[in-house]
Amino acid sequence: MKNSVFLASAFLTLTLSACSQNTDNQTAEETEQLLTSDWQTIADSATGQQVNMYMWGGSDNINRYIDEWVAPRLNQEHNVELNRVPMNDSQDIINQLVDEKFAGKSSGSMDIIWINGENFKAAKDNELLWGSFSGQLPNFNDFIDKDAPEIAYDFGEPVDGLEAPWGKAQFVFVHDESKSPTPPKSMDELAEWVQENPGQFTYPALPDFTGSAFVRHVLYETTGGYEQYQQPAASIPNLETQLEPMWDYLNRIEPYLWRDGETYPESLAKQDQLYASGEIGMTMSYDPALAASEVLKGRFPESTRTFVLDGGTLSNTHFLSIPFNSSAKAGAMVAINEMLSPEAQTAKLSPENWGDLSALDLTLLSLEQQDAMNAVDLGAATLSLTELEEHRLPELSSDYIEIIEKGWLQHVAKE
Repeated sequence: MKNSVFLASAFLTLTLSACSQNTDNQTAEETEQLLTSDWQTIADSATGQQVNMYMWGGSDNINRYIDEWVAPRLNQEHNVELNRVPMNDSQDIINQLVDEKFAGKSSGSMDIIWINGENFKAAKDNELLWGSFSGQLPNFNDFIDKDAPEIAYDFGEPVDGLEAPWGKAQFVFVHDESKSPTPPKSMDELAEWVQENPGQFTYPALPDFTGSAFVRHVLYETTGGYEQYQQPAASIPNLETQLEPMWDYLNRIEPYLWRDGETYPESLAKQDQLYASGEIGMTMSYDPALAASEVLKGRFPESTRTFVLDGGTLSNTHFLSIPFNSSAKAGAMVAINEMLSPEAQTAKLSPENWGDLSALDLTLLSLEQQDAMNAVDLGAATLSLTELEEHRLPELSSDYIEIIEKGWLQHVAKE
């Protein structure tokens, strides 16, 4: 009898395993078809799906844009329900996907993820992303310059269709024009300004994203430009020696920083608070329209303006992707395609919504669509799209980031 029960149990286990395998194979076949099907078939498959979008949730403007602009339109026009899931750190998204991959979870809760360049490389290396889907999106094919370096690469890593561009960002400095009408235009001039205005400048402690970006600007200007860093860090001989002028610059200005450089704001949010209260005279952002949004809220003074360096400032593209185990891949594709529409990108550009630069190539838009985008009031604090475009510098490969952040702790914070 015991043998009979054991055999029955074993048979059931084998059957369930076989069914599970069949289901997995069927699911795999269905999802692979999405990478080759026509768009109408994909849109039909998406109807009625709930799409969970995992993303950093620290910005009220961005959250409101998703909840009040994007989600209602997706529901109304495509019968796709978009559910925003806020995360404290995009690294948490990758960690969760790694755990699910390790556990063999083939049906996960994430359908769209918003990740940065460092995490994209980690996700790609660990096969956490679904497939090369961006070429299936009509709005990607119609309005994106897919061969542009900032679209084809993410922090030096080939995108290979695993991501779709959502927007562009560019580093700007933020200052109060009533207090400093002629802001510095180079790192040398910034050092002079810092020494002439002791206590009025600082930057967020690394590894804060914006503080790290500021240090990368110092790297470019003190070590001979960005071109040499468009290769893997391991390819540069004597890299430690080459970085020394950057550490020298940061240590030279340190005694004149806020609180004599003995401490640094732990985040950009803290630094922005210092600027809003008038305790410091300058802040910074990787979002060129954020200052305009803060002026609209009444948080920053109306005399707030932004500026870039004559030698340019860092820029990058941010992307959306679909995890390997998304349960609503068709719905995710429809949602991402909708977020790449000229209408959604124009709404996103407005500081009243988000103020994020468009990922679209303006020359591929109709004259009416171009007029609509050019008509967006970016606010007096935001530089023109032309000036930003003329001062864009590429990001360096992601393998430099860890070297710089560890080096800052060793050469600046501990000295």
